[in-house]
Amino acid sequence: MSIGGNKQIFELLSESRELTWKNWGKKIDFHLPGMITLNGENGKYPAISITGESCELNCDHCGGKLLQSMIPATTPEELIERCIKVKKLGNQGCLISGGCLKNGRLPWESFIETISEIKRLTHLNISIHSGLIDLEMAKRFKDAGIDQVLIDVIGDEETFKTVYHTDVGIESIRNSLNALKQAEIPIAPHIVVGLNYGKLKGEWNALAMISELKPPILVIVALMPLAGTLMQDVLPPDPIDVAMIIARARMEMPDTLIALGCARPRGKISEKMEILAIDSGINRIALWSDAAIQRAKEYGLKVEFHKTCCSV
Repeated sequence: MSIGGNKQIFELLSESRELTWKNWGKKIDFHLPGMITLNGENGKYPAISITGESCELNCDHCGGKLLQSMIPATTPEELIERCIKVKKLGNQGCLISGGCLKNGRLPWESFIETISEIKRLTHLNISIHSGLIDLEMAKRFKDAGIDQVLIDVIGDEETFKTVYHTDVGIESIRNSLNALKQAEIPIAPHIVVGLNYGKLKGEWNALAMISELKPPILVIVALMPLAGTLMQDVLPPDPIDVAMIIARARMEMPDTLIALGCARPRGKISEKMEILAIDSGINRIALWSDAAIQRAKEYGLKVEFHKTCCSV
């Protein structure tokens, strides 16, 4: 695939790619999360939902659909039981997530001590998808031994309130990021490109919010129109827009690993995103295509495969 037609874009992607290779070497990691099957293989890092399929926000882009692929564990007892089973099945760790309450938070209060016990019993690597949090909870995450916190960063006030059906503003996201930073817990912020019904609105601001923290890893995902949601017929963002955000992120955060996450459209558009991401110097890609492997080979990249979330 050629970028073609825009010399500025080509030069930006080339500069970004060269910077990645300078700092990280000519290599790329492909990741297979635990809740997805690819070529008959499953990852070793499943996702567990502490709210089952329930989400009070019922966001326009998800509508709780993403929770359906997760293992339900709606009580502390179930969470311990599920995690012990995850360990016995030979998994490396798990992502603990769930649906949000109306205030944009998850019901961690009921589960935080349980997670601490799970770490003691299983020594699994534990990632959580936090939702909005305060400093007290961030410190409790740290004390519980949580290894990494994933958090969505939305940079546009209107998009946050309209798509997520929340009354709180994006300042609550900034406060959550700062709380995690202050608690000294590793974070993996996520930017959803095209969250505003497929159009870019606030992504650059989200990137600015994240770049202040210089996180160890940044995950870029793209709107995935899901059947049964209010965005099922929306056109996903142009792959070149995704690549531009990856490239700009690299220029602003040269020492941060950047991943193209699994939450993105499937099929040909995903292949284009993967190829352009590699052209941009991406470090990691979740759910790779043959076209992505071919592109990596064309650049002479060392390729490694992992059965974990791309943030791990």
